[in-house]
Amino acid sequence: MRITVFGATGAAGSRIVAEAVGRGHDVTAVTRDPARFDALHPGARPAAANALDPDAVAELAAGQDLLIGVTRPVPGQEGQLAETARALVAGAARTGARLLVVGGAGSLRLPGSDTLTVIDGPDFPPSWRPIALACNEQLEVVRAAGAGVDWVYVSPSALFAPGERTGAYRLGTDELLVSPAGESAISMEDFALAVLDEAERPKHQRVRFTVGY
Repeated sequence: MRITVFGATGAAGSRIVAEAVGRGHDVTAVTRDPARFDALHPGARPAAANALDPDAVAELAAGQDLLIGVTRPVPGQEGQLAETARALVAGAARTGARLLVVGGAGSLRLPGSDTLTVIDGPDFPPSWRPIALACNEQLEVVRAAGAGVDWVYVSPSALFAPGERTGAYRLGTDELLVSPAGESAISMEDFALAVLDEAERPKHQRVRFTVGY
């Protein structure tokens, strides 16, 4: 499979690239700054491009089977997340590549609630609110993609950090996954496993799903 990953040097993106390369896929790893090529997985093909540029996205999506967007803006520039989503959608629409966008958990419903989402829960950290709101807008941009875009949006659990590749995970839809111990978590390594499982054996089309333990 030919896969292009935007955000390939990030914590989650680098693990998705590593998982894809490890499975033998032809991976193009994209970063905005060529000076960061050394940080890319040696088994991936490096490329420099700005994910905010629809033309650059389309160029790197041409001939690819899957386009993965896993970018994260620096604090204070959270609005770029929705702009990047628009560029990814436009690039996928021009080329026919399937689009997989990695988002956030803030828009997931809290267990047992029909309407209350994670971002509006009583324990949600205020410092996380700007990026969570940006992820919500990102999701709406992707959901508004036309019928010509084969997209899927993936939300991690509430706690999403580097850890172990255990090989285990659960899938959900729009409700936050919580373990029997009351924790909502997924390692970036197991999240990457779930992303590549979806890439190889698609189970979702034009919907959001979530990954957790």
